[in-house]
Amino acid sequence: MDEESGALPPKEKFSEWYNDILWKAEIIDVRYPVKGLYVWYPHGFAIRKNAYGVLRELLDRDHQEALFPLLIPATEFMKEAEHIKGFEEEVYWVTKGGTGELDIPLALRPTSETAIYPMYALWVRSHADLPIRLYQVVNTFRYETKHTRPLIRLREITSFKEAHTVHTTWEKAEEQVESAVTLYKEFYERLCIPLIISRRPAWDKFPGADYTIAVDTIMPDGKTLQIGTVHHLGDHFSRTFNITYEDEKGEQKFAQQTCYGISERCIAALLSIHGDDHGLILPPEIAPVQVVIVPIVMGKRRDEILSYAIALETTLKEKGLRVKVDGRDIRPGAKYYYWEMRGVPLRLEIGPRDIDARVVTAVSRDGIKRTLPRDRLIEDVRLLFTAFEERLRTRAQASLDQHITRVTLIDQIQDAIEKGVAIGQWCGGLECAQQIEQQSGGSVLGTISGADETLGGKGTCVVCGSSATATLIGRAY
Repeated sequence: MDEESGALPPKEKFSEWYNDILWKAEIIDVRYPVKGLYVWYPHGFAIRKNAYGVLRELLDRDHQEALFPLLIPATEFMKEAEHIKGFEEEVYWVTKGGTGELDIPLALRPTSETAIYPMYALWVRSHADLPIRLYQVVNTFRYETKHTRPLIRLREITSFKEAHTVHTTWEKAEEQVESAVTLYKEFYERLCIPLIISRRPAWDKFPGADYTIAVDTIMPDGKTLQIGTVHHLGDHFSRTFNITYEDEKGEQKFAQQTCYGISERCIAALLSIHGDDHGLILPPEIAPVQVVIVPIVMGKRRDEILSYAIALETTLKEKGLRVKVDGRDIRPGAKYYYWEMRGVPLRLEIGPRDIDARVVTAVSRDGIKRTLPRDRLIEDVRLLFTAFEERLRTRAQASLDQHITRVTLIDQIQDAIEKGVAIGQWCGGLECAQQIEQQSGGSVLGTISGADETLGGKGTCVVCGSSATATLIGRAY
């Protein structure tokens, strides 16, 4: 790719900026000849790999990773009526093998409950087998009929992390829901992404769940992006798939279950929330290249400067940092442009004066410039990373806060969601939700009280005046 292929649109034109940055920063190529399917460039895939590495690290504390088949027999898929109704318009079906018709059609998994739970029915026998906490990172397929959007609304979700747990009691499953929400908070804290946690309305919960907890963030255009969900399934699926265990008294009981997922929407949020008019801005833990070294070569000292840069690269790599020397024969400004577009957190510039003074010039991706002594470079780089991450979190939280408006009257909601989201009181009733949505043009996304202490609270419904809970209202992707 040409390192000076033109500037990005300003980020305030978010849709144009988002589409451009995906190819200019080499995240994904949208030109694959099937709508809603995309190709990861190596740079984008490395970002994905690092982010999911963090997610795996967190899950591996008390989960085990597994892998279940992509193809689900219709006989299993059709067992759970409510679940199927939620996905029936989105399923891809395989009906032929070679030139012959299949006796039983096979669904490409839109989600894996009906692939995993028949196996759980075989594995679970006694209370001693529980809890089970398994997860997998797989591709899932949904025939998305709305407007597709890279990393956000896909027909092939290439990076779907889904966890499925089994417990003895409803309360134990609820504890797992709370644990999953805590895990997701930790994951997004490390990605420097602020969250709003809410409980989805009954009509918007996962098909077959007792309730759904959603993890949202707010994109630069003010729309919410759901970047994680946690579902308490109760015994809904265990009754369908006969997942039972023998308790301590020798009685057979239906198991209680949860499931929770994150997709590559987490990458969409990472790119969108932190990026600027010059390109990506990546947290050091996620960046494929954490430090780029740019030799400022000139005159007779060219070879000396290049050798010094390579020696510095070796030193940093030995300490576990991901480092790249840019020794290309192009002007420094073109190199700066190239690496800024790709979100490298820290640039080290080395010229003759730096060598003579035993220093390096350090420029963080958000433009802060410092001179660092050569003899304590490792320590200083790590300190710069920590400070950089904290600035990312502070800036991202400020952006989210600016998009939130608290309202007390229904007439205030429409103006609030023109610039972001509204938080107002809602009683939980369907008729009141419908009136809010009809009058404001937004959606009642979920109640916040108890899930997010800083935003939640009790009050009176903006429609009917009865007892109500703080609720997220906005427009969602």
